[in-house]
Amino acid sequence: MGEDVNAAAGLLVTGAHGQLGRALTRLAPNARGLARTDLDITDANAVRAVVRPGDVLVNCAAYTAVDRAEADRDAAFAVNAAGPRVLAQVCAERDARLIHVSTDYVFPGTGSRPYEPDDPTGPATVYGRSKLAGEQAVLECSPTATIVRTAWVYTGRGGDFVATMRRLERERDTVSVVNDQFGSPTYAVDLAAALLELAAKPTGARILHATNAGAASWFDLAQAVFSGLGADPARVRPCGTEDFPRSAPRPAYSVLSGNSWAAAGLSPLRHWKPALNDALAAISDYPGPP
Repeated sequence: MGEDVNAAAGLLVTGAHGQLGRALTRLAPNARGLARTDLDITDANAVRAVVRPGDVLVNCAAYTAVDRAEADRDAAFAVNAAGPRVLAQVCAERDARLIHVSTDYVFPGTGSRPYEPDDPTGPATVYGRSKLAGEQAVLECSPTATIVRTAWVYTGRGGDFVATMRRLERERDTVSVVNDQFGSPTYAVDLAAALLELAAKPTGARILHATNAGAASWFDLAQAVFSGLGADPARVRPCGTEDFPRSAPRPAYSVLSGNSWAAAGLSPLRHWKPALNDALAAISDYPGPP
């Protein structure tokens, strides 16, 4: 959207055309939303032109093409590391507050219990390394910034996993989905509401985790989508990671703990299953419960 240079300080959302950015600006219509075409977050002068004293800037801008990043390292690090550094530096200069969205991919993905914010990182992909570098830059450059790690974000529209399962349910008799990768499915609308609560309630925490509660494999999530659509979940067949080789390795286990979020005095996010049902119900061609 166009920017009024005289606008009062308030909520500023970068990456406003992504699924999380769109959810944020829908829930907070007075926010100033900036898409990639509106703002190059690696350009310090451009960022200075839009950040005002007292702003809360929620950075949803990210290079999220996990496989492509393996061969496109410079682009991934520009958006995921250099950009957040610029945002953090400018926010510090302008006495603005930065909330930076990060990812479960900063962890090695080899754990067996939900990750806490202070657990050792160890990304196995270029994407994860670029996001970790962004976290480190934010912590270094902005003493009041908060990093919020999340995972498996979807709306059910576009090309995310839930949207893909909706499409495949219409197109195929059966679908094979990996059942040996576990994470935290997170509805973008729930995450956006959580970020707005954080924006309105400063906390001293530097790193928090925010996902819908509970854990699931991709297979579990796919079956839940089919069930929510009134389709037979038995049409989803389990398979192993080895059946779907990818350029970038996927974490076997990257469930994020919600303990830090609750400890910060913030409202715990609900379980992923009712969140998914609401996501499906919000889609215009959703047929309703069986």
